[in-house]
Amino acid sequence: MEKITPFLMFEGNAEEAMNYYTSLIEDSSITSIIRYGPNQAGKEGSVLNATFSLKGQEFMCIDSYVKHEFTFTPSFSLFITCDNEEEIDRLYGSLSEGGRVLMPLDNYGFSKKFGWINDKFGVSWQLTLPIKIS
Repeated sequence: MEKITPFLMFEGNAEEAMNYYTSLIEDSSITSIIRYGPNQAGKEGSVLNATFSLKGQEFMCIDSYVKHEFTFTPSFSLFITCDNEEEIDRLYGSLSEGGRVLMPLDNYGFSKKFGWINDKFGVSWQLTLPIKIS
């Protein structure tokens, strides 16, 4: 086994999501995109297969041409440990825009600040600012 890579299935907005995520998180980039061509199963120009990296973590994604009865679920989320309040506030504000708040940004005792959201694409994110122990 070479490695395990998280895989995200979108329905027509994979490239928009990758561009959005890589613009929010520093040291991130889209590493490859293969698009559907003419006369292929998916919509021409949509993402057949792509990879992107967020802070060194590689992801794969596609635009599924098959309509499914399911989408993303919060039971699987991307967890970010932020370095400071500015970072957690910025990410929470950006990722929650057009999405759904599952847990508002607050101090829940286990973290100085914590928030859980589904972004505008339906992907679930947990953001934490750890309590600094001296």
